[in-house]
This record gives sequence, C-alpha cells and structure tokens, in this order.
Amino acid sequence: MTIYALKPKFQALLRPCVRLLAGVGVTANQVTLLAAIISLAIGALITVLYTERWPFLLLPVWLFLRMALNAIDGMLAREFGQKSPLGAYLNELCDVVSDVALYIPFAFLAPFSAISVAVFIFLAILTEYAGVLGLMVGASRRYDGPFGKSDRAFGLGALGLWVGLGMPLPDWLSWLFPLFAVGCAVTIANRIRAGLAEAASK
Repeated sequence: MTIYALKPKFQALLRPCVRLLAGVGVTANQVTLLAAIISLAIGALITVLYTERWPFLLLPVWLFLRMALNAIDGMLAREFGQKSPLGAYLNELCDVVSDVALYIPFAFLAPFSAISVAVFIFLAILTEYAGVLGLMVGASRRYDGPFGKSDRAFGLGALGLWVGLGMPLPDWLSWLFPLFAVGCAVTIANRIRAGLAEAASK
C-alpha cells in the first residue's frame, strides 16, 4: 500500500482547478517548472537557515502543494492534449531535482548525519530511476511502494513539521534516515520485480 493509491481521489478534487488553468492558457510544462523552481528556492532557504527551526515548517506545506502541482501538470498533459517528449523529460528530471533540494537541509541538522541523508537521497533517486526503467523493458512507468515519491513527501513533511515546531530531536532519531533508506531499497526491488513481471506478461 502506498499513498500514490489515493491519487485518483486527489485528482478528482483538483479537476475544477485544472479546467480553470487550462482555460486561461497555463501549460503542464509551466506548472512542472514552477514547482521545481519553488522547491529549489525553499530548499536553499531552509539550508541557509538550518540553525533556525521555523523554516522547516515550510516543508509540510510546500510538499503538499507540490503534490497538488504534480497532479495538476499530469492532468493538464493527459486531459488537455499537452503531452510532449519535453514534458516527459521535465516531469522526471524536475521531480528528482526538487526532491534533492528539499531533502538536503536535513543533512545539516543534528542528530541526522550527512552520510545517512546522502545515502537516502541516492536511493530516493534510484527509486524514480527504477520506476522509469519499466518503460524500457516494455512495462509501464512503475509507481510501486512502499516508499515512493508521495510516501517520501509525507514522511519528510511530517519530520519537517516536527522540527519546525521545535520538538525534541534526541539521538535515537539518527536511525530515521537509515530507515527511510531501507524503505527506498525495498521500493526499488518492488519496482524492478513488478516491471519484469509486467513485461513478461506481455
């Protein structure tokens, strides 16, 4: 089970907004790029001000809004004839760049270690790569969990809220990013296995 399974209901809530955006000429690629630019700006701001707690409050808010924007750009592309090769590249690359920018601030925050956060970021990137590789073996783009993009957004958003509210960060929390990394590793394995099975069935 993954939060991604809730996407159809989330999209239904966003559909009136998507129609409005399409009506005024907003494109899927514009939404994709805007989400990436804001992610980079917020990630940079939190990293620069990591000694303060309050900037981390931006994470849960923005990660939720970014999920909405990710759904919106996909709906604009699929439902309003805006699919394009460039859009496919932007969608995948901007997501990875945004994730990295928003995860990096935790590498500077005790008790998390830079190495554990770096390993998590590396495996998070590989989860998306494993998902895209499904297309190369004749399967669909894989979104299997348990720790895909939406799940990571929930986990990091909750952690950002915890930090931003000034809650305690005891040493035992240092295991959190290794645990996130394990979740990513399992996700990679699941996406590879599911992609191979789907390709074989065709």
